[in-house]
This record gives sequence, structure tokens and C-alpha cells, in this order.
Amino acid sequence: MNILMTGGTGFVGRNLIKSLIAKDHHIYILTRTPDKYTNNEKTTFISYHYPVEELPVIHAVINLAGESLFGYWSKSKKKAILDSRIETTEKILDIMKKLDKKPDVFISCSAVGLYGISEDLIFTEATANPGGDFLARVTLEWEKTAKQAETMGIRTILTRFGVILGKEGSLPLMSLPVKMFAGGKIGNGEQWISWIHIEDVVNLIQFCLFNKQMEGPVNVTSPNPKRNKDFTKTLAKVLKRPYWITAPSPLIRLAIGEMSQLIRKGQYVLPKKAEDNNFQFAYPNLEEALREIVSKKT
Repeated sequence: MNILMTGGTGFVGRNLIKSLIAKDHHIYILTRTPDKYTNNEKTTFISYHYPVEELPVIHAVINLAGESLFGYWSKSKKKAILDSRIETTEKILDIMKKLDKKPDVFISCSAVGLYGISEDLIFTEATANPGGDFLARVTLEWEKTAKQAETMGIRTILTRFGVILGKEGSLPLMSLPVKMFAGGKIGNGEQWISWIHIEDVVNLIQFCLFNKQMEGPVNVTSPNPKRNKDFTKTLAKVLKRPYWITAPSPLIRLAIGEMSQLIRKGQYVLPKKAEDNNFQFAYPNLEEALREIVSKKT
């Protein structure tokens, strides 16, 4: 299978590509700087201006690109967060429109931030009303843009990522206070963390890729979300560090601004569509997932 991908050099992208090429697929990685990378037998780096007519038949497109959420959410940062997602998706749509043979499937990453924030509601793919905060608005616009692929007759999947755990991503930042013997809950600790191990992310994306019954929104989260206080307590246990300090929520907000909602607030999200279609999670439980990650050398 020939797969066209954006975001192939990021955390999820690199892990996904490694798995796909092991299964003998060829990945065409769209990047603004293809000259920085070296092509090989299974990966080809191309620019967004690459002549579409020179591409082979593309069987699938995966869109993982987007400005990082980390950093102070100034007006310009928030604009970059939104614009990077919309503009990259529009470029992908334009490429697919120009292809003589349309891809069988388009997977565009999204986020559980669409659901908004709650300590008591349970969200699934059937949840109809999005949240009203900044991340929810960004994700809604992102998904609206990606869904235009459906008008081309392409099976379209919106993978709503939760907090992805691995050697990269959020976990190193979440682990730092614990490693420094300052681990504890954030605020009241009741906010939910809908997490997932990177291996399950990679496997679920591929499950969506090859199973025709998968379409529309798909929550990419573990079936066992944890409250912040329980997540941090488990992390401290795995790292063999104390769990005792409470970080005041207003102080965190003061220190890092609006971005603090990523750790001060959350949502309980269940991967109902994955479970209904018999996807098997390798790491459904948090302690097992964390122990596997911590035990890895690289």
C-alpha cells in the first residue's frame, strides 16, 4: 500500500511509520523541508509542491500535522494552532482532489478537546454537542475541514487523540515534578485524564486504516481514564517517588496562562467505537502502560 502522510516526523508519525514499513507499506511523507531527510526503500520525503501526477496510486492519506499546543497561548500562538491545522488539511484535500484515483481512506487526526471540559460527563463518539472553549472551537473547525473529503467518496476517519503516553510527548513533562520529589495532584485532582499508550495509538490508527467499518469520529483513548490525583499517584508509584504536594490551580494558571487548561481540566472519554468493533488494547490499564514506558531504554 502507498500511504501519503503529513506529520510523519513527529512523535506519533515516527512510531506509525516504523510499524507501517515493517508491514511492507511505502510512506510518502509531506514536509516543508524534504531536503533535510534521506529517502530509503520504504520512505520518500516530498514537498507540498511535489507534482501530483508524479505520485504513484495513493491508497490512503494520514494527516497528523499541527502546531504544538505547548507554549504560552498568546494571540499569535493561538492563531498558529488553528491556522496550521486548517491550512495543512486544506492542502491535503487539494492534493486528493487532483489525484485521478482517489484514496480509499483519509485519516485526519483530531482531539478529545472537541468535547470541552467536565468532571462528571462521559463522552463518546455519539456525543453531539462540542465544548465552547478554545480547543473545542479549534477542533470543531479542524474536523469540519477534514470532512470535506467525504464529498469525494473517500472513507473519512477523525481520530480524536487523548493524552498520548510514551518516551516523548506529554509524559516527560508530567513526570518531571514526580521525579523531583514534588509529585502530587493538580488543584482538587478530580479532573479526568483520557490517556492512551503510544503502541495502542499506532495499532488503532492501523485498525482504522484497514477496517472498512471504521469511519467518522474515533476516540483514540484507553477504556480506563483516570482522575488527575489517581494518575499522578500511579505515576509516583511506578517511578518510586513520593506523592504528597498539591499544586494550586490558580498558581498554575498564573504561571502558564490559558494553556494550563491542558493540566488543570479534562474530560472522561471512552473509545466506544473501537471497543464495539473488537479492537484489542495492548495497554488498557495505566500502571501497566507506565511500567512498560519507564522500562524502555530508548
